[in-house]
Amino acid sequence: MNATYSDIIQSRCNKDIVSVEHHYRVDVFTATMDQQLHELKSRFSEQTTELLIFSMALNSSCGYKHFNVEKNCHLAEKYYPKVFSEHEKYHLKYELELFFRDVPNHVEMKNLITITQLCRSLSESGKSFSYPLVDRLIRLILTLPVSTATTERAFSAMKIVKTSLRNKMEDDFLSDYLIVYIEKEIAEKFTNNSIIDDFDFMKKRRVQLNQ
Repeated sequence: MNATYSDIIQSRCNKDIVSVEHHYRVDVFTATMDQQLHELKSRFSEQTTELLIFSMALNSSCGYKHFNVEKNCHLAEKYYPKVFSEHEKYHLKYELELFFRDVPNHVEMKNLITITQLCRSLSESGKSFSYPLVDRLIRLILTLPVSTATTERAFSAMKIVKTSLRNKMEDDFLSDYLIVYIEKEIAEKFTNNSIIDDFDFMKKRRVQLNQ
């Protein structure tokens, strides 16, 4: 790996001597990771990214190595303030500590890999009744893939809807347009008469709309 890396194409323009290890570590691996991080940041908001990171604090893989009580409490406090009462937020920390000391010692729950498996195992073993707040937090985290998938669908739809010929489309109209496009299966069920009736019902008009 310490051998000199030689690039036939760039050797004439770039005279810097680098090793093979430096090339693959910096020019390949680091550049690829920077590109992936840039794509993630452009696709997901900072709040969504932080929410995904905090959700790893309940990860049961590797013997609950990533389990973090403080991050789980912060997750419930910041992102689910209306789901947990102040009394429940206070007791959540102690329940998480007991959970971390108890659950990894059970054989059937020791080698779980995903949060989905953890949720299913808690339900089957009856531990969900012993740790109701933890079970609720896990179920909330399991809804994250749905929200991220919706974000990806919105970005994909925006590339199709907002073309160069529609670049002056206002935000409100674009938002309504995207909803109809993304939920096209629901929109197809609407009839012209139902749309006219809803539009006519919004306010009284001098001229009655023809159906």
